[in-house]
Amino acid sequence: LAYISPLDASNRPQLIQSLLSPCFATSVSPVPRKMGNEAVDMRTAVGWAARDAGGHLSPYTYKLRKTGLEDVLVKVMYCGICHTDIHQAKNHLGMSNYPMVPGHEVVGEVEEVGDEVTKYRAGDIVGVGLIVGCCRHCHPCKSSNEQYCNKKIWSYNDVYTDGTPTHGGFSSAMVVDQKFVVKIPSGLAPEQAAPLLCAGVTVYSPLKQFGLTSPGLRGAILGLGGVGHMGVKIAKAMGHHVTVISSSDRKRAEAMDDLGADAYLVSSDGAAMAAAADSLDYVIDTVPAHHALEPYLALLKLDGKLVIMGVIGQPLSFVSPMLMLGRKSITGSFVGSVEETEETLAFCEAKGITSQIEVVKMGYVNEAFERLERNDVRYRFVVDVAGNNLDDTSSS
Repeated sequence: LAYISPLDASNRPQLIQSLLSPCFATSVSPVPRKMGNEAVDMRTAVGWAARDAGGHLSPYTYKLRKTGLEDVLVKVMYCGICHTDIHQAKNHLGMSNYPMVPGHEVVGEVEEVGDEVTKYRAGDIVGVGLIVGCCRHCHPCKSSNEQYCNKKIWSYNDVYTDGTPTHGGFSSAMVVDQKFVVKIPSGLAPEQAAPLLCAGVTVYSPLKQFGLTSPGLRGAILGLGGVGHMGVKIAKAMGHHVTVISSSDRKRAEAMDDLGADAYLVSSDGAAMAAAADSLDYVIDTVPAHHALEPYLALLKLDGKLVIMGVIGQPLSFVSPMLMLGRKSITGSFVGSVEETEETLAFCEAKGITSQIEVVKMGYVNEAFERLERNDVRYRFVVDVAGNNLDDTSSS
């Protein structure tokens, strides 16, 4: 996810909101969705929602917007759990609205399509990620970078152009514009595909956009969590020499034996870090907490890139010679476009890449949130939404 650098701690919540939710702060409106038959009754969905900043999720019944001409009705099967879901449910970014149904790594089965839907039909297994709307007029939208549109609409904790709240994948169903739906390849198991819709494309996109796909590159993944473990797998599949950097030696065996990393660095081991100086073409920084940048800039070769992906509500700092004396760069990247999500899924199918997941029932989601905050998961929780009989546990 994108790096946030507020200039003044006193207005940090407002700055974070303006950066992460610009759809409320610009004059360009998203393209209104085409409406379907208004005589059709709105459907009822059952999700698990947070009611306040405590972040506890419980059953919640609400109305889905009507299926428009270009909409796809998706019966949710699985939904991954991301750190962003915790940030939003607990209002860590100061922009949460309640009740909120989180979840943005959604895989489900198409139940119904609008009359103008051409890409999908009932029975297809599809995915929905973090973005479900955009203006379609700006440069990012026209260049297939709609995740950077200033009027993007989030899959939850947002509103559509008709004023309907968006709710995410911890729900029995979603209605989504076909533009923001992707088909899950037949070679990927639905539960395995869910994390690829966020964690997978989040690392695939910068490797592609920054010219880091050639075999033989030497890269590092800083932080071995949901995004980090996909970074190791995708980079290895591209033919890179991959180093995992972690704060302790605790994950060495799993990084090298289970994920196939080529090397492992403990960031607090000064001698090992010094020995690795000027050796890497890139570092993918997935750490979602404040940390020093200089140790990782020192690892980069000439023209090396440090790619920031953690949502951090405090300013990060570095001394400028760390960049100047190696023509190095610090950059950021935010998930990926629909096109890149399709590429990620195809790449993972072709290379036989799967995410390492722990499948849980919807009723376990609060415990899963707590464990994720303790980093007690290898490496992604995926909720078996369809197997939870949500319709039998609903409450308003």
